[in-house]
Amino acid sequence: MYWQCSWHILKSPCQRRFVRVFYRSYKALPKTEQTKSDDVIKFSVNDVQNNEKNEFLQLNVKSGQVKNHFLVDNLKSENVSESKSLKWKEIELDTSKLGHYYLKLSKFRLTSLVVMTSMMGYAMAPGAFELTSFLSCALGTGLVSSAANSINQFLEVPFDAQMSRTRNRVLVQGYLTPLHAVGFATVTGSLGLVILYVGANPLTALLGASNLFLYTSIYTPLKRISIGNTWVGSIVGAIPPLMGWAASHGRLDAGSLILGGILYAWQFPHFNALSWNLRPDYSRAGYRMMAVTNPDLCRKTALRYTIGITAISSLAPLFSVTHWTFGVLSLPINLYFVYLGYKFFKESDSKNSRKLFRFSLLHLPLLMVLMLMTKKELLNSIMAQKVTNLEAITNTDEEKVNESKKKYNLGLETRPSSGFSGLALGATLHAQVR
Repeated sequence: MYWQCSWHILKSPCQRRFVRVFYRSYKALPKTEQTKSDDVIKFSVNDVQNNEKNEFLQLNVKSGQVKNHFLVDNLKSENVSESKSLKWKEIELDTSKLGHYYLKLSKFRLTSLVVMTSMMGYAMAPGAFELTSFLSCALGTGLVSSAANSINQFLEVPFDAQMSRTRNRVLVQGYLTPLHAVGFATVTGSLGLVILYVGANPLTALLGASNLFLYTSIYTPLKRISIGNTWVGSIVGAIPPLMGWAASHGRLDAGSLILGGILYAWQFPHFNALSWNLRPDYSRAGYRMMAVTNPDLCRKTALRYTIGITAISSLAPLFSVTHWTFGVLSLPINLYFVYLGYKFFKESDSKNSRKLFRFSLLHLPLLMVLMLMTKKELLNSIMAQKVTNLEAITNTDEEKVNESKKKYNLGLETRPSSGFSGLALGATLHAQVR
């Protein structure tokens, strides 16, 4: 019943009035540090079910008439006397905005970040670059990520409707039907896995399928059960670079784990700082996030994993992923990340949480660029090319010197010295005179 109300009531302006009343009843709940998810959702379901009859007035601007409407269990009737003519409210699809809705459904910015980390794994792998596998990995990863995000939104519509950050999503607003969203997820997920299997290799497709399962079947429901969802979500964020590495190299080794470890650790300061200022929303929707149920652990975890990123970055040269210069060049941005994590730990206000979150968005791309610039295999190939060029120049110079020596020696053999030739000529003339 709650699903139906959150799904269909948000379409017309007059119906939105009822939803706003529903939100006000939610805000009237007593707020505590510990979120009691079951009690909150139980209250919300009962609240909707008990509103069996909700009357409202609708003004027809053209005719100037006012009609009396009511809702009974999300069913609409034109007036009270016609209670038997109840019908479902149909969702009208605006096909001109379908592409925009799909981008929203797939969480385009998040999917772009996932694809970027996957490409990072491909670029850092020791395998040779191959355009087909590279494009297949990028496209397949993006499609699988879109499917995962679509299923996530499909499952969380009742809870997204209660959060100011998510109440404007396409499914909550009724721009797309649930069946449409599931169909989109099915097509993109299946097509993405096929592309990864055929265009890259089976290992990459297996990692993509595992990530899809983790995100939709474990992480999404776990958000309402335990704070362990953050650790599962971090694993989900660490798998895309492994997919890129596997697509390029064909297998996973120590270097891929360095990349995955950095992405795993980065999720904690990034998400903990983000969720800190969204605690009222998460509490209202009944999500068990560290920022809501255990704020102290939230701050500690953010600081610990900023330190962890610094440690993992220093291990990259030891596993022949990068040159030793990466450890030196990445140290300033990693230490500043630790500093912001410490500030958030000591003074966990909205200002410090925003600083940590915003720098996390800059920190990851900077770290990736530094890794690419100091990739050990790349630097080794550059140095080898320089040595080859230097040897070629040296050999050319030696050949020129040897050739000059030969010409010089040949000239000495064919042409007598001027002094000796003068003496010989004088001796000849003297003999003739006598």
